[in-house]
Amino acid sequence: MIEGIPEAGCDEAGRGCLCGPVACAAVILPPDFQCEDLNDSKQLSAKKRESLRPIIESRALAWAVVMVEPEEIDRINILKASIAGMQRALDQLTIRPKHIIVDGNRFSPYRDPETFMDIPHHTVVKGDGKYMSIAAASILAKTHRDELMTRYNEIYPGYGWDRNAGYPTKEHREAISRLGITPIHRKTFRM
Repeated sequence: MIEGIPEAGCDEAGRGCLCGPVACAAVILPPDFQCEDLNDSKQLSAKKRESLRPIIESRALAWAVVMVEPEEIDRINILKASIAGMQRALDQLTIRPKHIIVDGNRFSPYRDPETFMDIPHHTVVKGDGKYMSIAAASILAKTHRDELMTRYNEIYPGYGWDRNAGYPTKEHREAISRLGITPIHRKTFRM
């Protein structure tokens, strides 16, 4: 929060994956929130991310995670799907932000669904390592998506999604060659 203004941090996880949804999160933290372990989810171990998730979910003033499915990603492209997902997460917040900070360098104007006013936003390259609310959103997006991909791994065994979360690892690419694609693979991504 900046000077008493509710500020939402936004990030996504799974943008570079070959399958599964992109997970998009928005988080508003209290102004006095402190957590020295909070950092970019990619810099943390899975165990550390999982230990931070309940802290964020219980102490955040508001948070939301939205999944944008592969069909929509294929239809509108991954960048537009990521932005749409972050905006849907903002729509679900129980507190209306007055300012938005987004990890990366691209975002679209966001209109508050209650007031129909545009809410100012700023994009921040590597913002998940600079702002706690973006780092919190990064962790929630990653942990929620990893949990989903582990469940998908039980439905579609052989791709190693419990280890690679759908990213284009050697194991995943070899499984595609051997087993073909599943209904949750993104058809517009080069396998």
